[in-house]
Amino acid sequence: MIELKVEKFKPEYAGKLNFYVSAVDSQVRTDTDGPTIGILICKSKSDIKVEYSLRDLTKPIGVSEYQITENLPEQFRSSIPSIEQIEAELGGWDDE
Repeated sequence: MIELKVEKFKPEYAGKLNFYVSAVDSQVRTDTDGPTIGILICKSKSDIKVEYSLRDLTKPIGVSEYQITENLPEQFRSSIPSIEQIEAELGGWDDE
């Protein structure tokens, strides 16, 4: 379970992600699956706020921050689908 936030980390984000991970564990995960892992990616984070927010949670959750760059490095361009490819893949969902 990955959640991307376009603003800095807030403690309530950890609680929401914990809820989502619990829901996936209860509704989607099977006995043959490993534990659901929650990954929260924010624009920025305070290590102290993250530590206190995750301290008593028992689910495997991690928090990281991202950096925005103007250009995607050449080595990654072929690994990531284009907008057109994503739209084509999702286009058939309206028919269901």
